[in-house]
Amino acid sequence: MHDDEISIDEVVVRGLINEQFPEWTDLAVKRIPSEGTVNAIFRIGPSLAARFPLQRGQSRAAAQGEAEVSLELAEHTTFRTPIPVAIGRPGRGYPQSWSIQTWLDGTTGTANDPGTSTAFAYDLATFISEVRSIGTNGRSFAGAGRGGRLPDHDEWVHTCLLKSEGLLDVERMRRMWSRYRELADHTHELMVHGDLIPGNVLVAEGRLTGVLDVGGLRPADPSLDLVGAWHILEDGPRDAFRTAISCTALEWKRGEAWAFEQAMGLVWYYRSSNPAMSELGLRTLGRLTAADT
Repeated sequence: MHDDEISIDEVVVRGLINEQFPEWTDLAVKRIPSEGTVNAIFRIGPSLAARFPLQRGQSRAAAQGEAEVSLELAEHTTFRTPIPVAIGRPGRGYPQSWSIQTWLDGTTGTANDPGTSTAFAYDLATFISEVRSIGTNGRSFAGAGRGGRLPDHDEWVHTCLLKSEGLLDVERMRRMWSRYRELADHTHELMVHGDLIPGNVLVAEGRLTGVLDVGGLRPADPSLDLVGAWHILEDGPRDAFRTAISCTALEWKRGEAWAFEQAMGLVWYYRSSNPAMSELGLRTLGRLTAADT
């Protein structure tokens, strides 16, 4: 999926486990098919999962930071989330730090679409409220990722527009971004999950049963987590979610803008390498354009 992607397979993972965690030598190792784009996931025995970043740059400090916020989230939410267990070091066949956490059984929102479930919409609002209740404790938004100032993403969106010729109505997308980028900045930061897409939620019988990929917990524009309304929910449940989350009209529009920025990248970047993610981007943009008045 990425030009600099690190190749890793079960043989490499087996060797790393045997060398660094001999207590788990007898456990089976199995790669888990995933629509995710950041980590390769391997199940270790019945109750553990190993996560290997696909791109270079994962330091031990970064892995430790993700473990710390994952544990912090688990202490503040009523929904199941992965619990950090151990951090692996670079070894033969893999050049950087990696992590082990608890395995969560369940079906993701990609395979079990909860988009028409109002109950799920209320669950999602509850989860976001729980995340927001976590204190920032002096932390603040850092970096150039989603959750800061919308105009800081002009260059990226411009690239996406160029790459989307023939895939999207580029002129309409350009007009939408020109309005989104002019929205007033957020005035305060709260803790956010940061990536509420179908592949990161577990669903059973139309209810939210767990949340994955929690290592990105951080302070940011609170509107960032409203992307879940556009990536996951259809019209009726989305209205119920908006009522439950009790946000201002400006916050809701910034949530649209963050969903737009993310979806624009998904469509072209993953068109060939990860069609499920590309389709997610198309579906989200379809919802946003339908609501664009």
